[in-house]
Amino acid sequence: MSQVITRTVPAQLITRPPATRPLTPALRYDSGDPLAVHLVFPADISLDGEEVTWTFSRDLLAQGACGPAGEGDVHVCPFGQERTVIELHAGEGVALLEFSSADLSAFLQGSYEVVPAGCESAFLDLEEGFRSLLRGV
Repeated sequence: MSQVITRTVPAQLITRPPATRPLTPALRYDSGDPLAVHLVFPADISLDGEEVTWTFSRDLLAQGACGPAGEGDVHVCPFGQERTVIELHAGEGVALLEFSSADLSAFLQGSYEVVPAGCESAFLDLEEGFRSLLRGV
């Protein structure tokens, strides 16, 4: 049975520097999907009134705390000593979100207590993954 941790984290949506809008997305980690983290935006702040979830590598979040990281739709970068910026690229445009580095670090620490770094493969259900792939064929 997988273990899930969810942490609501205050953030600032950077609309036009220096203008910002406060948001309260949640970070979710599920030991059943040990390589990923999920950034969840509540329905009341999305454009279409539906909850929106961005999924990306837990390693990307950790690497982005130390220096610029990311090559695809999600980039993470420290912004000074106390803030971290997550940049989300979508067809509609780019969203820049600023978080407290301490909040992201606390979330990551909690995820490492559930699944230690480097031990993710022990939590992967490869047989179920193969069954899911074959069902889609």
